[in-house]
Amino acid sequence: QTIDRMLHVPHDPQIIDVWEDNLHEAMAKIRDIIVDYPYIAMDTEFPGVVATPVANFSKNQYNYQQLRVNVDLLKLIQLGITFCDEEGKMPHIGSVWQFNFKFNIGEDTFAHESIELLKIAGIDFKRHHDYGIVVEDFAELCITSGMVLSEKVTWIAFHSGYDFGYFLKVLSCLPMPKRQEEFFKYLEIYFPRIYDLKYMIRSCRNLKGGLQDIADDLEVLRIGPQHQAGSDSLLTMQTFFKLVNDYFENNLDDKFCGVLYGLGVPYSTSNQ
Repeated sequence: QTIDRMLHVPHDPQIIDVWEDNLHEAMAKIRDIIVDYPYIAMDTEFPGVVATPVANFSKNQYNYQQLRVNVDLLKLIQLGITFCDEEGKMPHIGSVWQFNFKFNIGEDTFAHESIELLKIAGIDFKRHHDYGIVVEDFAELCITSGMVLSEKVTWIAFHSGYDFGYFLKVLSCLPMPKRQEEFFKYLEIYFPRIYDLKYMIRSCRNLKGGLQDIADDLEVLRIGPQHQAGSDSLLTMQTFFKLVNDYFENNLDDKFCGVLYGLGVPYSTSNQ
């Protein structure tokens, strides 16, 4: 699959904040946008890691079991998504959305250092408590939005096990699957096409580190604050197109599809 052009970022793209009171309006606009812009970069912010599995697992299984126990215990704080088309063109209005979920810092479980980092990044936890989106409302609207359950949509993320874990939990309203193989089966249903940048850069000499490190190496400039999901999703999209252009000759190889960095055998490469 060939991507012909670099990402075209609109001049000073606005990151649109979504709360409970404008959720329906935002989703109505997204239902229109997804028709022409079926590439979605995604990032989440969540309250850290608070638990570790105690049984003996292989490294691969341990990573999933740690993800599972934490996603089940904790709540999603933010989800950021950025839209573009196959050629890297972004909509002039409504290219970046940041969904802010209900979170009660007085009652909900969190890792202290993670919450402090998010506060420094500018996340307003009082506003999340008072005006945050109820996850069931988001899930109901997202299921019929055209973003999920569609092979026409390509999802892009970075080191994305936790991102898709939280997203899957929100959409299904169910605990995480006990087995990693079941998780990938659900993932294939909701997100048939996923590209994880962290996995892709394993094929690239001289690229390593986190999203910001890779973006810096590729000379991609961030728009908006780090550690907020909207800005991180936009940087993910920008970095993805730059990576495909610079390292993969604009050819997106299907061998990367469906693989989440650090987790098990994915649905798309099980026969390779």
